[in-house]
This record gives sequence, C-alpha cells and structure tokens, in this order.
Amino acid sequence: MSREETGQLFDDPHDSHEGSGDVSSPLADRMRPRTLDEFVGQAHLVGPGKPLRKVVERGGRLPSLILWGGPGTGKTTLARLLARHAGGEFLALSAVFSGVKELRSAIDEARRNQRRGKTTVLFVDEIHRFNKAQQDALLPAVEDGTVVLIGATTENPSFEVNGALLSRSRVLVLNPLAEDDLALIIRRALGDDERGLAGLGVSVSDEDVGLLARASGGDARVALTTLESAALATEPGEDGARHVDWEALSDALGRARYAYDKQGEDHYNLISALIKSLRNSDANAGLYWLARLIEGGADPVFIVRRLCILASEDVGIADPQAMVQAAAAAQIVQLIGLPEGLYPLAQATLYLANAPKSNVVKRAYFAAAEDARATAREAVPLHLRNAVTSLMKSAGYGAGYRYVHDDPGAKGEMDCLPEALRGRRYLPGE
Repeated sequence: MSREETGQLFDDPHDSHEGSGDVSSPLADRMRPRTLDEFVGQAHLVGPGKPLRKVVERGGRLPSLILWGGPGTGKTTLARLLARHAGGEFLALSAVFSGVKELRSAIDEARRNQRRGKTTVLFVDEIHRFNKAQQDALLPAVEDGTVVLIGATTENPSFEVNGALLSRSRVLVLNPLAEDDLALIIRRALGDDERGLAGLGVSVSDEDVGLLARASGGDARVALTTLESAALATEPGEDGARHVDWEALSDALGRARYAYDKQGEDHYNLISALIKSLRNSDANAGLYWLARLIEGGADPVFIVRRLCILASEDVGIADPQAMVQAAAAAQIVQLIGLPEGLYPLAQATLYLANAPKSNVVKRAYFAAAEDARATAREAVPLHLRNAVTSLMKSAGYGAGYRYVHDDPGAKGEMDCLPEALRGRRYLPGE
C-alpha cells in the first residue's frame, strides 16, 4: 500500500529522514532528535526511571498512547522515537487529511503485519480532528492489539477523544518546554555543522538566546523557525558571519510568539485567567492577560462581553458604575474595533480590577431561583394580581393592594412573596 493510500506522513522510522542534513527541510525538521538521549524536555516522561524510558530500556511492549501537549513540545518526535524502539512498521496518518477509508486501509496493512508476527505502530497526528465514527473505527484494532496507537493532540482529550478510546490508551501530558530546554535546542542548532546553522556562520548572543527562549512560549518549533528566518534575513558581515541580533529575531518572531488558538483550550484558559485576576482585584495581572488575548488575536467583542458579565457578577451593587464602564467599553469596541479599541478595553479592565467586589447579585438571584423551582406552582397572592375585568375583581384580584406612593407604610407592611415564602430574605442585612 502506498503512502498516498494511507495518508502516511513519513517513512518507517528505521530509515526515516528525520534529523537529516537536507538543507531543503526547515531547521525545526532537520534538528529533530535522532535518539531518545537527544530528546530535550519532558523529563517526567523520558527521564531516568520514568515510564517511557523504562519501556524503551526493558524492551517491553509499547502501550497505546495519547500524547497531549501544545505545539512544539515534541509529540511527533517522541512518537517516532518510541516507534523506532518498539520495532516493527510505523504508519502515520494526519487526521486533517485522512478519513475512515484511509484508516481502514492502514488497519488492513497492520493485520497483514500481525499475521507475519510484525508489530505496527499507528501514529495519528491531531487525533482530536477525527470525528466519533473515525475514532470508533480505531477501537477494535487497538483493543485486539492489531496496532499500537500513538495519537497526538493539542486539545484536551477529555473533550476531544471518546471515552472508549481513552480507556484503551494511556494519556501522557507533554508540558511546554522550559526556557533552559529551549536555549539548549537553540544552541544546538547554532553549533551543528551538519543539520544546523553553523555552516552559515550564524551567531547569537547569550542574552538574545535567552530572550528568544522566553518569547517562544515553550514551543521548540517557534524557536527554531524564528532563528532560521532571522538568520537568512541577516546579511553576512565583513568577516562572513551572520550576527543575528534581537531586532532581527523579534521581527521574525512576529505573532508566532503567542501560542493562542481561537478554537482551542487556551482561548478559554486565557479568558479565565483574566476574569479571575480581576475578581482578585489584581490590576497588573488583569492587564497582562488582556494583552495576551489581544496580541494573540482574540476577538475584542468576546473579551468585552466577559467584562460585562464580571461587572455585574463580581462587582455588582458594590459599585454600580462598573456595569456602566463595561457597557461603554463594549459599545466603543464595537464602534471602532482594534487597535484603538484596546484603550477602552484596558480602561474597563483597570476599573473592574480596582472596583470593590460583591457577588450579592449572583447569590441573591440563585437563592431566589432555588425557591422558584421549589414553589413553581405557588399561586400569586391575590392582592398582587391586576383586576382587569369585573369578574376578576369580584374574585378578589387586587383586594388589599396598597399603592406605596400614596401609602408609604405599605413598604414594610404589605408582603409581596407567596404565602409559603413569607419573610424570606435573599439580600444580606435586610
């Protein structure tokens, strides 16, 4: 079966081109680790004595795995290295380009391998993009051992991978790479003659290596792609070397520094961080998370909607002007958009952070809602009903109602709750 038929992305790991010196490949691809010892980061998984290291060193059967982590954390590379140590054939599918047909073809090939006593590792990149039917098609082959599945996903498997498949796999979390790890990867690329940039005479100061490591957001691919772009954009000096400075790196980095996906989990994590910072009256953190959202490309209307909610839910009657500020920001943002809209967004953020906080509105409403559910069939008291017709008046509708503007005593003496809830109070201090 051809690679085109299976949607295969790369060759069997035993003769893979990964980490080759092919200068036509991107630097991030050329610098892929060729062995587990070259792999940087994720020490909680592949460090001495850790689960995957033990499997490799002891030669045990590789379990089916779901590798969950952000972009550039090593999911694909780790899958290749594990498959190499597991032996057998490595088939790879992209869930973006493959469907049930390609999946079944790959499983048929795996069954032929199984009859020959050969293991098949099936790597599914972006497995969260498979729909339920496609994921279900994997189940029998995973369950009976026809394939060892390694799925890679940037999305939370709890929501994106069906439970039956999760129960047959181990979920391993890959963390964003630490700055020291990224700095090591960058320096390797700078010092490598065969696969890296040493042949171009590229140099970067230690300070700028650290800045790039920090700005890459735990993503090795961003770091190496930025480094390569900046190096190629830098003209050689009189000494023939390319001295890449932070300005060149920053220009190459652009928006790649913001690990933000409008449809991904980070979308909700970032807005959650903003709201919780404001609730905690931390104006500095609020501005930071706001900037992360805006600079990452979040919809400003989405942001300001959440600010409007917070203005009532968490500030409420402690400062009624908070809702006015948030509503004004929402109107202005929709009127002028970005980039100028960042000013009313920032102003509303600061106001809400510094405003006194009260969740009385929220607590009072939900207490009332609980009573409403429990007494949903409780009749409206007669004195609160409008006597629209003479029949209704004769039935007692409106009898005993007191108009508070003419009868101020009505405020404290006339009860407006149903009989079953007489005296019930939802607001503190009343």
